[in-house]
Amino acid sequence: MAQWTRRRCLALAAALPLVASAQETALPRPASLRAEAQAAAGRGEALIVLVSLPGCPYCERIRRAHLAPLAAGGGVVQIDVGSDRPLVDFDGAARTHDAWARAREARFTPTVLFLGPRGDELAERLVGAGVPDFYGAYLDQRIVTARSVLSRQR
Repeated sequence: MAQWTRRRCLALAAALPLVASAQETALPRPASLRAEAQAAAGRGEALIVLVSLPGCPYCERIRRAHLAPLAAGGGVVQIDVGSDRPLVDFDGAARTHDAWARAREARFTPTVLFLGPRGDELAERLVGAGVPDFYGAYLDQRIVTARSVLSRQR
């Protein structure tokens, strides 16, 4: 009996990291993209939008490693493909997350968009997870480009 208990404890301990990693890193889901983008632009930043698919491991890697740290300062949101969550678009129209992603032709996940206060793309979108060692540099480059374009629009 003691042997069985020890094995069970070891098996449970080994499974804990799997359970912990199964929980998705949270990013804000916006009610209004216009409001989020205007707030970001007020800080001189683009609105960074992650188009994600629930259960997508590549999306989770991008969220956890790159976007969650940026989200602490605001200006980073997530749109969920397949979700009927309501959303106010830049033109004031009511849409769902899924309809917005389709309208933006975000066909692959993860896709990261860099948007201005009117919904215009300020930098080239990042599609896919890319090479993990370089993703942060690609993201940083897009953020710098978006800031530059935004500052010229003012």
